[in-house]
Amino acid sequence: MAATGHALVTGASSGIGAAIARELASRGVPLILTARRGDRLEALAEALRDRVDVHVVPADLAEPSAVAGLVDAIERRGVQVRMLVNNAGYGVPGRFDAVEWRRHADFLQVMVTSVCELTWRLLPSMRAFPDGRILNVASFAGLMPGSRGQTLYGAAKAFMIRFSESLAQEHADRDLRVTALCPGFTWSEFHDVTGTRAMMDRLPAWAWLDADDVARAGLDALERGRVIAVPGWRYRLLHGLTRHLSDERRLALMARHASKIRKAD
Repeated sequence: MAATGHALVTGASSGIGAAIARELASRGVPLILTARRGDRLEALAEALRDRVDVHVVPADLAEPSAVAGLVDAIERRGVQVRMLVNNAGYGVPGRFDAVEWRRHADFLQVMVTSVCELTWRLLPSMRAFPDGRILNVASFAGLMPGSRGQTLYGAAKAFMIRFSESLAQEHADRDLRVTALCPGFTWSEFHDVTGTRAMMDRLPAWAWLDADDVARAGLDALERGRVIAVPGWRYRLLHGLTRHLSDERRLALMARHASKIRKAD
């Protein structure tokens, strides 16, 4: 992986985002880290600056003006983005109509609108490099039928997968590689933030992935030119088995298993 140009990692303050930042630093890629929690970003940056150049630009991507402000701040620092890691995200548990619309709107702003706008604004910079890269952190949920209790999450991740497929085709002329990383359940703060940790703890140990392993798998797949990457052999096996079932059967299986770990109200 070339070391020219910076990688912008959104949602870099914890979890998979922080793991991706650490893995990129180990590969000699200079970084721009963004998330809401500036103190977390600064702590991570300090730990990585002995390896690579690191810039910290806090931003709340739920704010409609945040993407333009973030790109402007990067340009003022005189750094160029060669790689974009769209990782920022969270979940809104509960039945769709039981959650106030403002929370849904913020979710869509972070998970869909900001992803599209940030990609659009940075494509000229990434296309200027002979090895531009985009890593979209989707989810195994985006490959499966929708489930109760996380109405928009799977839909947003499915969008990210299709978005990645289209971008990969549109920018193949510049060898700008795009990968949708689709991890299953991964150890992080994600379920603590959404308040679903108690329910998720019902899952067997084998269902959980390590964030560092997920980050490594995603970046390796990106360099190999794989558009969709599913880390973990168990999840790859599950994907291979379920994709051959009828839509009705897959939906019924999802409904039965999701009811054990998610509340719809």
